[in-house]
Amino acid sequence: MELDLWRIAIIVATFAVSFGFLKKAYERLGQQQLKSLPPGDMGWPLIGNTWSFIRAYKSQNPESFINNLQKRYGKTGIYKTHLFGNASIIVCSAELCRKVLTDDNNFQWGYPVSNLILGDHVPFDYISSHKRLHRLLTTALNQHQPPSSHLGTIEKIVINTLEEWSKLKEPILFVPEVNKFVFKLIIDILLGSGTDDTQIASMEEYYRKVYYGLHTTPINIPGFAYHRAVQARKVLANKIRGVLGERRERRCNDPNPNTGIIDFIEKADFEDGRAMNHELLVGLLIGLFIAARETTSRTAIWATIHLHNHPRLLHKAKEEQEEIVKRRPSSQKGLTFTEIKQMKYLSKVIDETLRIGANVFSIFREAKNETYLNGYLIPQGWKVLVWTSAVHMDPEIYPNPNQFLPSRWDDFIPKAGAFLPFSTGSSTCPGADLAKLEITIFLHYFLLNYKLEQLNPGGPVNHFPSPDPADNCPAKIIKIR
Repeated sequence: MELDLWRIAIIVATFAVSFGFLKKAYERLGQQQLKSLPPGDMGWPLIGNTWSFIRAYKSQNPESFINNLQKRYGKTGIYKTHLFGNASIIVCSAELCRKVLTDDNNFQWGYPVSNLILGDHVPFDYISSHKRLHRLLTTALNQHQPPSSHLGTIEKIVINTLEEWSKLKEPILFVPEVNKFVFKLIIDILLGSGTDDTQIASMEEYYRKVYYGLHTTPINIPGFAYHRAVQARKVLANKIRGVLGERRERRCNDPNPNTGIIDFIEKADFEDGRAMNHELLVGLLIGLFIAARETTSRTAIWATIHLHNHPRLLHKAKEEQEEIVKRRPSSQKGLTFTEIKQMKYLSKVIDETLRIGANVFSIFREAKNETYLNGYLIPQGWKVLVWTSAVHMDPEIYPNPNQFLPSRWDDFIPKAGAFLPFSTGSSTCPGADLAKLEITIFLHYFLLNYKLEQLNPGGPVNHFPSPDPADNCPAKIIKIR
C-alpha cells in the first residue's frame, strides 16, 4: 500500500513538473509575436484557461472571470486567452464589441462547433454566403410574414398554455415548461400549424441536447457532452426531414395549405440562381430553433421572476396592462399591434431583463485575416469572443448593474455597442422584433390573469452556458381572475 502511494505521488509530481515546463516553453514560443498581442494569459497547454472560466461560471459570480483579467492587465477592453480548445481574443468594451460585430471584412461567424447547427454535409460556399442567408431570413421574418401577422397565433398559444398550467394541482417546473411553450410557438410560426404535439415534444427533447453541446469542447467520444449532441443532431435532423416531407405531401393534396415561414425559405433561390440545398434547409431550421427559443424563453422566464420578486415593479407593470385593456372598445377581442406599441413600461422591463442576463456570455467570431484592433494584433484564424455580458454589466454604462431597474431606461439610449442582446451590424438577429412580440404577449396575459408562486425563491443560478435557475424554478401558476 505504501509503495503504491509513493508511485502515485511520483507520477503526480512528474506530471506537474512536465506541464510546468511545457507551459513555460509555450509562453516563450513566438515571443516577438506575443508582444503584439493583447495582454492576457494563454493558460496551460491544450486546456488553456477553460478550467478558470468554468470555475467562474459554476460559481454565483461569473463576472469574476473578466474581472480577474481586468485586475491583472488593466481595463484595456481586449485580452488574449485560450478557451474551448482555441486561441482566442476577448473584447469586452462597447466600442470594440461594435467594431468586431460590424467589420465583416475581417471577422466572420466563429462558433467552435457550428457543425452541430449546419451539419457536415452543407457545402462550404453556402456557409460562406452568410450575408445572403441573413438577407433571406430577414426578408422571410420581417417582410414575407412580418411579426404582426403572427399576433393571433401567439396569443392563442399563450392563453391556452397559461390556462393549462393554472389547472394543474401540482407545481410545475417553470423553466422547462416555458421552454416547451416557446418551442411550440416556433414550430407553429416556422412550419405553420398542423405539426403533431407528439412530434413537437420529441423534436424539443433532441433540440435541448444539441443546444447543450454548442458550448462544449468538441470531443466526439462517448461519454462527452459534445458526442451526445452530435448523436442528438442526427436524430433531430431526421425528425425535421420527416416533418418537412409530411408538409410537402399535405400541400400536394390540400388546395389551401397552412403555410409557415419555411415555405418562403424553401422556395427561395440564392442571388446567383442556385436553389436552396435541402441539408442547408435542415441546418437553417436548427439554427432558427436556437436563435428563436433561447433568448425568447429565457427573457420570458426571468422577466416573470424579476417582477414577482419586486412587488412595486410588478404593480407598475400590471397597472399599465390594465389601463390598456380599459381603453379597449367593448367589441374588441384580443390584443392589437397598436396596443403592443403602447406598452412603454413593459418594453423597459424586457430590455432590462435582456441586459441583466438573458443571453449567453459571448458572441463568437473568428478573424478571417490577420488584422489589428486598438493597435493589438489579431492573428488569422483566432476566435474573437465579443463578451456582451461584460458590457451589459459595466457600471460605467449601467450604474448598479446587478440591480433590476427598468427605470434606468427612462430617456436612456445606450451608445453603439453598449446593448447587444440581438447582436448588431450584419449579424443582427433578424427575428428580434418577433422575439420581443412573443415575450410581450406572454407577459401581458401573465400579468393580467396570473401570479407566480415560487417554491424556492432566491435560489442559486446556473450561469453556463446561459443563466437559468439551478432548480428549474418549481412554482405554482395561480389564476387571479
